[in-house]
Amino acid sequence: MRGIVFASPGFLYLLLIIPLMIALYIVKYRKSTASLRVPTSEPYINREKSFRYFLRHSLFALRTISVGILIIVLARPQATNSFQDVSTEGIDIVLTLDISGSMLARDFRPDRLEASKNVATEFISGRPYDRIGLVVFSGESFTQCPLTTDHAVLINLLREIRSGMIEDGTAIGEGLATAVNRIKDAGGKSKVIILLTDGMNNRGIIAPLTAAEIAKTFNVRVYTIGVGTRGVAPYPVQTPFGVKFQDMQVEIDEDVLQKIADMTGGKYFRATDNEKLVQIYSEIDRMEKSKLDVRQYKVREEKFFLPALIAAVFFLIELIARYTVLKNLT
Repeated sequence: MRGIVFASPGFLYLLLIIPLMIALYIVKYRKSTASLRVPTSEPYINREKSFRYFLRHSLFALRTISVGILIIVLARPQATNSFQDVSTEGIDIVLTLDISGSMLARDFRPDRLEASKNVATEFISGRPYDRIGLVVFSGESFTQCPLTTDHAVLINLLREIRSGMIEDGTAIGEGLATAVNRIKDAGGKSKVIILLTDGMNNRGIIAPLTAAEIAKTFNVRVYTIGVGTRGVAPYPVQTPFGVKFQDMQVEIDEDVLQKIADMTGGKYFRATDNEKLVQIYSEIDRMEKSKLDVRQYKVREEKFFLPALIAAVFFLIELIARYTVLKNLT
C-alpha cells in the first residue's frame, strides 16, 4: 500500500506561523495606507485600475507560499510502500450439502437449498486462506468441487447446484463417506467436514455412523447441521396439475447427526430459519480459524526535493518581481 508519511512531523507545527504572518501583513497594510484630501473625488471614481494594482499583494502571497512549502520540506515527506508476507496453517474443509427434493421446502427464504447455498457462499468468502471443497448428495453422492483455494470457481460451482441433479433420496452415509474420501489425504493442519441435511438416512449402502467411524479414523472433525423448522413445513409435491406445496411434518434424524458430531469431535446444530443458519456458520467460522503469521515490510523514499524546488522557484519569482516590475509597489 502506498502513502505519504513525514519523518519529522513536529516541524508541521510551524505552519501555525502562516496565519500569524497574514494577520501581521493585514495590520501593516492598513497602517501604511495614506489618506488624501481633495475638493472632489469625481476624477477618481471611474478610473480604471492597472494590472500592476492587482499584483500589489502577490509578493506577500509568494513569500507566504514559499514559507509554507519550506516547513513541509523540513518535515521530510516520504513515500512509503507497505508489503505483507502472510504464512498460514490452512484448514481443509469439505462442505457436504443435501440436495434432495425436500430441500425445496419453503420454511426458509426462498427455500432451504437456496438459503443454504447463500450462507455457504458467505462462509467461503470469509476464509480466503483455506482449501475448501464441495460434496452434494441425495439418493447418491458425488464431488461437485475438490479441495481448492480458487474460491471463485468453488462459488460458481456451488451456485450451479440444483435439486434433481441426481436421484432423489437422502443418503447421509454416502455423502459423509464421499467427503471423508476427499479430505482424508489432504495436507492441512486441520480437517473439517460441514454436513447439512434436512431429513433421515433412507438410501445408500453406507450407514451414517459407519461413515462417522471412518472420519474419526482419519482425524476428520464433522459439524452436522439439521435444517428445518419445528413442526410442519410446506413441502413441494408433484401433482397432475404441477408442483403444489403441502404442509408436512419435518423429520430430521437429530439423534444420528448428534452422534456423528460427538464421535468425530464436532458439534451438532439445528437451523430453524435463515437467521439461525447464518449464526451457525458464524459459530463454526469462529471455532475453525486458520493460524496466520503476518510480517510487514515498509520501504520509504524521500519526497522533499520537488517541494523544495517549488519553494526556491517561488522565492526567485518574488525576488525578481520585487526589484523589477513591482518595484514601486513595495
